[in-house]
Amino acid sequence: MKIDLKWHLHKWRAITFIVLGRRAWAIETLEDMLADYPNDAYALGSLAHLYAEADDKQASINMYKKLVAKPDAPAFAWYNLGYLQEETKQIADAEFSFRRALELNEKLDQAWYGLGLTLIQQQRFEEAIKALKRNTQLQPMSPYAWYQLARVHVDRQEPEEAVKIIRHLKGFEPKFAAQLERETGLEVKAS
Repeated sequence: MKIDLKWHLHKWRAITFIVLGRRAWAIETLEDMLADYPNDAYALGSLAHLYAEADDKQASINMYKKLVAKPDAPAFAWYNLGYLQEETKQIADAEFSFRRALELNEKLDQAWYGLGLTLIQQQRFEEAIKALKRNTQLQPMSPYAWYQLARVHVDRQEPEEAVKIIRHLKGFEPKFAAQLERETGLEVKAS
């Protein structure tokens, strides 16, 4: 596709409307851009983002699906699609999207976390543990995967593993540790 002055005008109009807080006008501009430049990655990604902000998750999913159909679709587009699919309970589709994102970038920590959540929802706990552990390796100070790991261990009747995680969380996220103690009934003394 040849990018010309008209393409740039669409883009800068949309950006101006976004800056001015005119989301509807920005969406209209990007839809016009997509009409003039079908399958344009910038327009698809921007529309997907704006639809998500407007809480039109299905429209956002539809845009991301068009974006990831492109052979050069980036990992973050697959991740964003998976995130929205997981949020709308399209769990098997979300798992596929997260796995595709990880094929493109195995260090995309958010995709490991999202994959872990989808596997938990499918009660595939062993796989979920592996995905969440990978997230904690990439983001050791983020409490979210640690929290989910502890919950999985409790669900699997492995309180000793959950206790280790709660103890670990007390070192850098005491609020998450306290929440886990309340939810699980496990009382853990700091080491």
